[in-house]
Amino acid sequence: MPSRTHSSPRVAVLADSDTRWKWGALTAYRIQSDIRLDGYLLRGRATPTVRQLHEVGARADALREIRGVDFVRSVDRTRYDVVVLACVGGAVQAMLHGLARAWRGAQTRPVVVTGYVGVVYEKLADGLLLRHGADVVLANSRHDADRFREVYRGVGADDGSVVECALPFLGGDRYRGEGTTGTPHPYTVVFAAQPSVPESRADRTYLLRRAVEHARKHPDREVLIKLRSKPGEHTTHIEELPYQKLAAKAPGPPPANCRLVYGNMGEVLDRTDLMVTVSSTAALESLHRGIPTAVLTDLGIREVLGNHHFLGSGCLASWDELDAGHRPEPDADWLARQGVAAEGDYERAFDAARARVTALRTADRLPPIAPYYTPRTAPGYLPGILARHGLDAHGEPIAGYADAPEETGGLRRVARETVREAARGAYRHGVQRVAPAIRRWGQL
Repeated sequence: MPSRTHSSPRVAVLADSDTRWKWGALTAYRIQSDIRLDGYLLRGRATPTVRQLHEVGARADALREIRGVDFVRSVDRTRYDVVVLACVGGAVQAMLHGLARAWRGAQTRPVVVTGYVGVVYEKLADGLLLRHGADVVLANSRHDADRFREVYRGVGADDGSVVECALPFLGGDRYRGEGTTGTPHPYTVVFAAQPSVPESRADRTYLLRRAVEHARKHPDREVLIKLRSKPGEHTTHIEELPYQKLAAKAPGPPPANCRLVYGNMGEVLDRTDLMVTVSSTAALESLHRGIPTAVLTDLGIREVLGNHHFLGSGCLASWDELDAGHRPEPDADWLARQGVAAEGDYERAFDAARARVTALRTADRLPPIAPYYTPRTAPGYLPGILARHGLDAHGEPIAGYADAPEETGGLRRVARETVREAARGAYRHGVQRVAPAIRRWGQL
């Protein structure tokens, strides 16, 4: 249970991918900078590798990989002030039920915070209701806060947990024009690739080809194809067709001024003159800095692509328009509603979250965690979600999970990293390639 006396609050962040770890850790520091942060990486298909963690750059005082049931045990035994659940909705719901059971009858408990890692363009109701029960549900913009409250009110659930803030990783120097950002460099166009948008081989090959063609048409420019992960690694979303593999199968090599790059997005933006993407959150990072940003319309403006989120932004454009020299101009009102403080006041965006967490943390007593989903409201849905994380329908550890020994070491050591990555790669291959093929064969 949390201590009310020590000067540096102790915070636990549970994350299930590299991007969610980045969001969770940076959110914790935005809420209060002088904290002790213990990081927990939820074991699963998207558990970040050492390389991914290094690239993200978010720091922690301690970091370990863990199962969901063991996280509940650890948090129950440690005097945390705040717990940040930076996971997919189902994992958040499971942890809420597990923690509610663990803290039942306790005089004090940590404040539980959750939210979304980026643009919310799909599964709005599903994701939100799975996050209901946390003390604070962070919305990254005024637009999201209004939608979140509407969903909660629509099912008769309490919407008082919704707090408006901004994405915690916006920042960096403001763009001042071509050639003025740091070390002199050619005019740089960055295409921010996404793991699962678009999905098809044809669409992904098309986008890769257009980026390469842009480099050929503009030999004075540098075109960087910014990748999220290496083959075999995974992020928040599964990448079944990595651009690296598509590039390797291209009919010819790209021109010298076009290349694939990895690295921290903030560092890439330091030298970007034009950001291009389908619907990546990188567009908001770019817009926050004032960098010209294009959201592609080549494949249509469709919910499945997520670029419908940018309707009214002034950023929608095609590769043909960009080839011809078009530089989109963002709409100031749209930026304001999306939490992009391009003209300043970014730090103030977290004032309400800081105040809410501080008030809850210093309260004499917090109410029990009470998610909307219960065995009564969702008897056909909730048990399956909880079982994936070793919990029964009432948040109790399932015997088979509870009896397994808890791994007590730190984050995977390098010697074990290779073995685990190989095993995980084999598992992912079965899940992503073999199983879908078998299902397709069964439909013939």
